[in-house]
Amino acid sequence: MPSFGIMTAPMQVGYHDILRVWQEADAIPEIEHVWLFDHLMPIGGDPDGPAHEGWTLLSALAAQTRGLRVGLLVTSNRFRPPAMLAKIAATVDVVSGGRLDFGIGAGSRPDHPLARREYEAHGLPFHDFAHSVGSLAEACTVIRRLWTETEPFDFDGTYVQLTRAFCNPKPVQRPCPPILIGGRSSVTLRVVAEHADLWNIPGGDIDDAVRRSALLDRYCAEIGRDPASITRSIHLPVSYDRPQNTRDAIGKAVAAGFQHIVLGLSEPYPANVARWVADELVTVSV
Repeated sequence: MPSFGIMTAPMQVGYHDILRVWQEADAIPEIEHVWLFDHLMPIGGDPDGPAHEGWTLLSALAAQTRGLRVGLLVTSNRFRPPAMLAKIAATVDVVSGGRLDFGIGAGSRPDHPLARREYEAHGLPFHDFAHSVGSLAEACTVIRRLWTETEPFDFDGTYVQLTRAFCNPKPVQRPCPPILIGGRSSVTLRVVAEHADLWNIPGGDIDDAVRRSALLDRYCAEIGRDPASITRSIHLPVSYDRPQNTRDAIGKAVAAGFQHIVLGLSEPYPANVARWVADELVTVSV
C-alpha cells in the first residue's frame, strides 16, 4: 500500500496556520508524513511576502506532533555546509523522537530567477549545476558518516574538507534517518542510485516520472544495487476545486510504481483540510 503525506510550503502563510494543519494531520492515520520546503524567500506570490526558514520551523513543528514522519522536500545543499546540516538534522531527529526523513537536493537551478535571487539576497555563493551535484554526492557521504561513525574523522574531498569531524548527539534512528534525494536530472539520479533510500520527483508529468524512474533503475543496475531498495516518491499538487484531477494523478502515480505520495497543499488552507485530504483523496485512491 502506498503511504500518503502532505506538504505545506512555508511561504505566504503564518506559522499558526501551518501548525494547525500539522496537528490536525497528526490525528489522522491515513496521513503518515508531512513536509515543508527549503527556500529563504517566496518562489510564488508576493516576492516580498513571508517565507519561514525550513529547518527552524521543522524543529518547532516536530516538537508539537507525535506520530507523523517529518521532513523538508527538499533541503538545498547550497544553503548550509554539510557538517552543519548533519548537526541540524540530528537535532531535529532527537526533538521528534526519531521521526525525521532527511530530504536533500542539489538546490535550485540558475534558470529559476525567483529562486536564484535568494542566494544573492543572503550572500550565498551560486555555483553551476555540475558543482552543485558533485557537492551533493560528497555531502551525502559526509552526513551519513557523521551520523554513524563513533570517532572523529578527516575528509578531504573535491568540495568538502573537514578536520576531526564528529556529530554528537547522534540521530535517534539507527543506523541513521532515511535519506530522500529529490530531483529529476540524470546526473542527480546517479547520486540517488548511490546514496538514497527514497527518491522524490516533482510530479505533474507522470510519463516523465516513469522515464526518470526507469533511468534510476538502470543506474542502480550499473553499480550493483537493487532498484527496489529505493522507494519512489512523487509530489502532486492538490486541487481543492477539482479533487477528481488529483485522484486521477494519484492513481496514475501508484500504477506507475510510486509508493510514497506527497500531496502539496496551497494556501490559504481550508478548515479541516487534513481530514478532507484523507476522506476525498487518500481513502478513495487506495
